[in-house]
Amino acid sequence: MIAEKPTAAKTIAQALADKGSLQVKETDQGVKYYEFKKGNKNHVIVAAVGHLFTLKQSKKGWDYPVFDVEWVPSFKATRTAAFSKRYFDAVESVIKEDKDSKGSEYIVCCDYDEEGSVIGYNILRFLCNQKDAKRMKFSTMTKEELIESYANIMKKLDSGQVEAGLTRHYLDHMWGISLTRALTLSIKRAAQRFRILSTGRVQGPVLHMLSKHEKRIKAFNPKPFWQIYLDVKIGKNIMKALYQKDKLWSKQDAEKILKKSRVSEAVIADIKTKIMSQKPPKPYNTTSFLADVYRFFGYSPQYGMSIAESLYQAGYISYPRTSSEKLPPDIDYKKILTNLSKQSKYKIASTLLGKKELRPNEGKKTDPAHPAIYPTGELPKKIGGKQQKVYDLVVHRFLAVFGDPAKRESQKISLSANGELFYLTGKKTIEPGWTELYGKYSTREEIVLPEIKTGDKLPVKKAEMLSKETQPPPRFSQGSVLKEMENQGLGTKATRAQILQILYNRGYLIGKSIEVTELGLQLSNILEKNIPDVISEKLTRHFEEECDLVENGKINKEKVLEEAKKRLIRISDNFRKKEAKIGKELTEAVIATQDKQNILGTCPSCGGTLKVFKMWRTGKRFVGCTGYKKGCRFGMPLPREGIIMSTEKVCEECKTPIIQVRRAGARPFRMCLDIKCPTKKDWLDEKKLKKAQQESRKASRAAELLKCEACGKSFSSKRALSLHKKTHNAK
Repeated sequence: MIAEKPTAAKTIAQALADKGSLQVKETDQGVKYYEFKKGNKNHVIVAAVGHLFTLKQSKKGWDYPVFDVEWVPSFKATRTAAFSKRYFDAVESVIKEDKDSKGSEYIVCCDYDEEGSVIGYNILRFLCNQKDAKRMKFSTMTKEELIESYANIMKKLDSGQVEAGLTRHYLDHMWGISLTRALTLSIKRAAQRFRILSTGRVQGPVLHMLSKHEKRIKAFNPKPFWQIYLDVKIGKNIMKALYQKDKLWSKQDAEKILKKSRVSEAVIADIKTKIMSQKPPKPYNTTSFLADVYRFFGYSPQYGMSIAESLYQAGYISYPRTSSEKLPPDIDYKKILTNLSKQSKYKIASTLLGKKELRPNEGKKTDPAHPAIYPTGELPKKIGGKQQKVYDLVVHRFLAVFGDPAKRESQKISLSANGELFYLTGKKTIEPGWTELYGKYSTREEIVLPEIKTGDKLPVKKAEMLSKETQPPPRFSQGSVLKEMENQGLGTKATRAQILQILYNRGYLIGKSIEVTELGLQLSNILEKNIPDVISEKLTRHFEEECDLVENGKINKEKVLEEAKKRLIRISDNFRKKEAKIGKELTEAVIATQDKQNILGTCPSCGGTLKVFKMWRTGKRFVGCTGYKKGCRFGMPLPREGIIMSTEKVCEECKTPIIQVRRAGARPFRMCLDIKCPTKKDWLDEKKLKKAQQESRKASRAAELLKCEACGKSFSSKRALSLHKKTHNAK
């Protein structure tokens, strides 16, 4: 039996083992596997740790496009996958032990999706020398469902999922490695400068989509308008009534209306009441789930998915990668609600058990592999605070979808002030319905107006005119962008969070409210102008649809890959024709972006500009002041690795700028620049502090060295200074 992860192997073994038969074994490298009896058969279950095999170029060279690829053990392909060797060896050794036993069977029990199918299939063919196997299909890791999955085991692999998964892997590898090399080589050949710039089959279109939105924001011209309010007294409350036209584009007209509206009393001219019924929310699919995890808790989509994955592996929620908005009745709603009601936090679930029929409010989207996300009803044991938050959200969403519609009353009251109409609005909940089950996640604005009737006179305490400007389109959040990617057909439920994280790691995006960096904008512009196919959303959607057809058996993998090769050859040929031009533009964009991103704030010593510099001999980074020409010697060491960005905030203790450091594979952290700041008292011991102070003095001295003698301009690296001098001398 082949499981996808160690925790899954343990859970499956514990669920299926006959009483007293489970044995925990361990390899020489400390990897656990399990032996047990089920009926009259002996079972051995081993775990992968995600992909044990990956695609790699089979020939030497660093050119493009790249089509000569082969599957190799992941630990041989990249250093970051070195940890997988222990698990590779464990699977290999267990299979070797089993070679001599006749009549062996293999069961793939990885996650039932394209990725899980590819993980299991590669282990089968490369380590087990098998072309097929039995397949378990389950959406939760509960004991009951695992037993049922084993009892109704599929006799063969899901060939559609395997083929579609392999197709996507080949497409993404060919596209990503070929285009990334093209961009990187163009810079190297144009400026003898090595800087990896990546793009890919989905990365490029997503960056372009966000860049177009960024341009709309930057190009937005605010338009002034005026609003007029009346402060009226209703009972003991003072409430604001807005003029009937919420935006007045002429200041002169607004002043006339304001003057006319300055009265002591306003008369209620009309009251309109409307009752609205609000349906319960739909069950969570991956996109809506990760969007809400970000909205309520601020966890990035990738981090939110890792938390959800841990809850799934523990058997507390269903499989979190799904497109479905439907809950199948065979999961036994009543049983789950009964189990949830036994948990003190979710006693409210018992109110649903009295309903004649439990029918969820479902959406239209479906998924052939898995239903919408739901809690299994299992009582969580020893889970962390962040896991508890995400679990709580899943439970409340599940409860809410079974609730009754909520009823809300809205009131619109017209007030006449010397013939000018103003409006008051009131909102209140009449019947909470599903909102009571959704708890704190269903907060609604409540503006309860006192009992009043037409003809009543209300004292006017003040009339005022406010000057405002129209606002640019709102930025995407890390949650809302996933929904837009889904709407545009970019990526899959399993890849969208990862693609977004890659764009952050490459420095193309910054901020929680997504802002495209200068580098991201320039890269998108250069590709759009020179090689538009690379950022084509239409082309990406086309290949996503082709992969779906492969899964459904309507087209074969080879045909899709052949079409992709022809496209890539054409793109590569066009790229080479413009390589020098693209390389020059990209180099300028990289330098301009670095200069802009290297500004961290204002110097606390002299008021100059603080910038990031790099010592060319050691590679260490430091922050220095551009006021060194006037004698300022401010300098501080910086973390050696990671993308450093300004937060535009200042530490209250030391008054130096606060920066954010984002490192690949780690959560970003914030820190101020002063190494002796009281906020860092737990960071450094005396020995480390002394070393950091020495680095600080070196940083102060180094700040003087990176400048052009001809014009005095400072630079962040020796290479940037050298390139500038060449340009300066040429001029």
